Amino acid sequence: MYPMSHEHPNSSSDPVKDSPEATESAKSGSVMVARVVGILCVAGGFMLGIQGLDRPDSPLLSTALGLIVAGLVAQVYALIRSWYVHAHRNT
Repeated sequence: MYPMSHEHPNSSSDPVKDSPEATESAKSGSVMVARVVGILCVAGGFMLGIQGLDRPDSPLLSTALGLIVAGLVAQVYALIRSWYVHAHRNT
């Protein structure tokens, strides 16, 4: 059951969770997720592209290109996000 107070059960009054270090950790976590997704998409795109070269009539080449572009977008997002986190950590 929910606590008897009128506070929302998901609201946090814990000073550790509300600390700048916790929010910075969450932001750097999103950077790591974006980097991993980017690496996997680029690697998968290259693997599909190699397979697509053997079968030029299949849609593998366009799928591979889409995966490579998605991976590059994820890597750019991670780069910009890490700059943002670094800039706000130093201020």
